[in-house]
Amino acid sequence: MAWSTRELADLAGTTVNTVRHYHRLGLLAEPDRQYNGYKQYRSEHLVALLRIRRLVDLGVPLAQIGDVGADSLTAAQALAEVDADLQAKIERLQEARAAIATILETDAPADTPAGFEAAGSRLSSADSSMIHLYTRLYDEESLTDLREIVTHDDDPVTAEIDRLPADADEQTRRDLAERLAPSLAQNLRDYPWLLDPGDRLTRGEQATRDTVVDAMREVYNPAQLEVLARASILAHRLAAED
Repeated sequence: MAWSTRELADLAGTTVNTVRHYHRLGLLAEPDRQYNGYKQYRSEHLVALLRIRRLVDLGVPLAQIGDVGADSLTAAQALAEVDADLQAKIERLQEARAAIATILETDAPADTPAGFEAAGSRLSSADSSMIHLYTRLYDEESLTDLREIVTHDDDPVTAEIDRLPADADEQTRRDLAERLAPSLAQNLRDYPWLLDPGDRLTRGEQATRDTVVDAMREVYNPAQLEVLARASILAHRLAAED
């Protein structure tokens, strides 16, 4: 029994282009041709093609299929690597599903920083932007602490600062800074590394400082920046008094 390229592809549940691609890679041997030049595939080609398709379905890269088919040890190693990759993908998908469930449940923005979904609906656009940056600047242990801080932040002054206009008067700025400082001071007490985060950075200290300062200038208006700066100074004084 002999088949054309299209018939072979149909039998194997694939396409003519895929069969030709396997020929170009040297995975599938070229068949004999009829007097008119048409290829004549036989059962050996079909079996070889089905074997290739099986390995592809398992996730074995095409570049390794030739070695896998010829060496059982290589096959075991390749399948172990594929299995590890699949396990990692499954874990990422499970994490994504959990995050999506939290986003839907809390009505948080879809682009809420990873791990902060539970507090996403309370984050301002500016705060969310800064946290996105922090996920690239701080280590995982620091981000875990930051999640705790953000998740349990129910101070109403935070929302007031989010709404603060750029032309807010001096009294309003001073009042907000004084009201924000105690919660910031408590964070410094609970997480002392905030006083000197150098060991928690994934980038150099100067590069991190420049990145954060530039970003804050972009996402916060002048009044908000002044309140945050004043509150930070007051918080450090309060924490030092303890």
